[in-house]
Amino acid sequence: MNLMKTTMDTSLSIQGRHLLSWTDFSQSDVSKLLSMTQYLKENPYSKALSGKVLALLFEKSSTRTRVSFEVGMTQMGGHALYLNSNDIQLGRGESIHDTAKVLSGYVDGIMYRTTSHEKLKELSEHATVPVINGLCDLYHPCQALADLFTIVELKGSLKGMNAAFIGDGNNVAHSFMILASMMGVNVKVATPKGYEPDPALVEKSMQLSKDAEGAFQLTHDPEEAVQNADIIYTDVWTSMGQEEETEKRLQAFEGFQVNERLMSKAEPDAHFLHCLPAHREEEVTTGVIDGPQSAVFQQAENRLHAQKAILQALLASENIL
Repeated sequence: MNLMKTTMDTSLSIQGRHLLSWTDFSQSDVSKLLSMTQYLKENPYSKALSGKVLALLFEKSSTRTRVSFEVGMTQMGGHALYLNSNDIQLGRGESIHDTAKVLSGYVDGIMYRTTSHEKLKELSEHATVPVINGLCDLYHPCQALADLFTIVELKGSLKGMNAAFIGDGNNVAHSFMILASMMGVNVKVATPKGYEPDPALVEKSMQLSKDAEGAFQLTHDPEEAVQNADIIYTDVWTSMGQEEETEKRLQAFEGFQVNERLMSKAEPDAHFLHCLPAHREEEVTTGVIDGPQSAVFQQAENRLHAQKAILQALLASENIL
């Protein structure tokens, strides 16, 4: 799959749908979103969302998610409204049902960054405008689209690429392995025992990989995972809300650090990815994250362009620029 072109495929028709996870979308949908991402990166300013308002509902703090969505809406002629759950009635006991109904009467879409996938589902069930998952305990779909777009920029294609995810089988791992498997990337996930991805999502990734004529493998050996890898990806070992597990996790993840030695066992032109923020000298060494094989800041910038494609597809009155 090669997306190196400057025209945008405008045939994508997902207006009004929710984006909770990539399991609800097709390979064709994702291909068109990736093409749209490239077009919007090359043509950043438009009036596609003129008059549109996106509510940004945050229960968990953020740098990239908040800034990229706000900037994206502005560049496309719309407006983003930041809503910290502690500053609205949701934080004082108003139900998710009522919050969804009220916000739907004011805005054209809701981005929800939450602690619980169940809360996200409840919001989407009662909202009459598109709901976008900005992160939950199970998925991080916007991050995954940016990840795959970055791989396309680095390697020129997705199908047949070898990607290794090293570390915690968390929400970032879930969305990456689902989307990468769907698009024909050969994925290996290496975690310590007891920190594997959700079994149902492993099964789903295996099926998606099979359908795309790829390969999916779960292992507990990071060196096995990076053999022949074109991409090595990691995330923090201790995510927000898990701080009390820090010492336990530091011990469990010993040997899973992405360092110069581990990178040397991958392909010579392999690239390193990290969703950020990074705990330097824990899951990755400073030498790797700041080294010549790292693409983490290109990947971070691509959150903006990928999310603009999502906003264009879900919110624009007409799917053209």
